[in-house]
Amino acid sequence: MRTIVCDLRGVAADCVTVDALARIHLAARRAGVDLDVRHASPELKELLVFTGLSGVLGVEPCREAEEREELLGREEERELDDPPA
Repeated sequence: MRTIVCDLRGVAADCVTVDALARIHLAARRAGVDLDVRHASPELKELLVFTGLSGVLGVEPCREAEEREELLGREEERELDDPPA
């Protein structure tokens, strides 16, 4: 299968980019071509996660250190200020 490489260096993280990527992905899929998205900025990755397109486009979201620890099952112990009512 053929692959289109989409290099996103310098591309703005906005709704226009997200729309364009969704349309390119759909057109590529209809043509039987894989889309390989590369070099997306952390801001664009987070926007793709927010819109639900990161999995479709194969873009891994950026994770903060604390989020990575939670994924590994580690939790911080902390005191709650107010008990639940």
